[in-house]
Amino acid sequence: MNTQDTVSALTREVSEYIAAARSRKLPTAISERAKLHLVDTFAAMMSGTRLLPGRRAIAYVKPLVGTKEAGIIGTRIAASALQAALANGMCGHADETDDTHPPTRTHPGTSVIPAALALAERDQRSGRDFLRAMVIGYEICARSMLAIKAMPLMRTGHHAGARGQLFGAAAAASCMLKLDARRVRYVLSYCAQQASGLYSLLRDTEHIEKSFAMGGMPAERGLAAAMMVKSGFTGVDDILAGEYNYIDTYSADPDREAWTRGLGSDFQIMHCGIKRWPVGAPVQGPLHVLYELMREHKFTAADVEKLVVRIPERELGVVNRQKMSDISVQYLMAVMLLDGTVSFAAAHTTRRMKDTRIAAVRQRIDAVGDATLTDPLRRWRSVVEIKLKDGRAVTGQTLAAKGTFENPLTRPEVEEKALDLMAPMIGKARSLKLMAALFDIENLDDMRRLRRLYVI
Repeated sequence: MNTQDTVSALTREVSEYIAAARSRKLPTAISERAKLHLVDTFAAMMSGTRLLPGRRAIAYVKPLVGTKEAGIIGTRIAASALQAALANGMCGHADETDDTHPPTRTHPGTSVIPAALALAERDQRSGRDFLRAMVIGYEICARSMLAIKAMPLMRTGHHAGARGQLFGAAAAASCMLKLDARRVRYVLSYCAQQASGLYSLLRDTEHIEKSFAMGGMPAERGLAAAMMVKSGFTGVDDILAGEYNYIDTYSADPDREAWTRGLGSDFQIMHCGIKRWPVGAPVQGPLHVLYELMREHKFTAADVEKLVVRIPERELGVVNRQKMSDISVQYLMAVMLLDGTVSFAAAHTTRRMKDTRIAAVRQRIDAVGDATLTDPLRRWRSVVEIKLKDGRAVTGQTLAAKGTFENPLTRPEVEEKALDLMAPMIGKARSLKLMAALFDIENLDDMRRLRRLYVI
């Protein structure tokens, strides 16, 4: 029997689109946006090597190194493709610096890019091939979640983000491995078998399990799915339809057409966000508003009597009076008031959280949940109300904070953030050379040439 005849139209369209991605020319606007995300993710991976989750990932992989196929960013270690994907993925999400697809709460870059990069280095593929694989990875990461309306799953305890990133990494890897549509369908089935993730990861105070679940695991397992099928594994030919299919298993009210609606024209990477500040997403809006208010009204921490920040209700618990420096809204707003900015170093220190000057400012800052700011597209909305000691009251708001898809970062802004993250590791000169190479990635004939720029 010809299995193609039994495959649903949905699965056929999705698998054929993924299979054809390697030869599909990207529109200029998509390529340019992808390169911004590439630079941002490289910076996240490199900075993550000096944080606890990254150090643990590298320590785990180092004694296992056998075949040296791909490099681990920010180190001199070369490992197997799977090991490199795991370590780079965990380093990329070692904190809250990496990019995001806000509507699905996924972090595409930290899984899609490590998976595609591992194969690009192993097989010495071109930058153009890599970029096409990266874009299809972002596409499938987001669409696999939109189709099952992933957000209601929060009430069941499932964390859908890791699931989407698994599909995204596998799609990117399938593109790099030049799998045809039939084998892509097998890859999707192996992804569905591995789909997992629990919101208990939010209780991980050291961010190690979270970096595994939201970075390394999807990168490694998505890559493994594609590599297994490449080696001859077969499986279910249509996991998106039929009895016990992926979509119906995870959603009682799916939007199946989300897999294909606008496919090829409405690129999901254009709906992604790059964080302006190297901190958790719910704090992006408050920092954006405070930064603009300070520039407009010329005040400092010493002038503030009281500051109230309003954010969507469901995000309040994630950032309100947290012990982790990169997601504590009170601490980070205090840093902005004192420093006029929030650097990577300031956002990742337990020592400064105990500083008396910070403590004094934090006491004047309250965070409040505001239901009117709820936004399904998560454009990091926020209102900041400040009472100054001279009697003035200043208020500001954003309905689309800097870094969201409606208010994207410019290339200079991405470069500024990346330089802050990478320069302490490899120096300013080499950081600028690495960024220049990444922004010219489509003209790189061998992705392995990047190693000389990112090793330490």
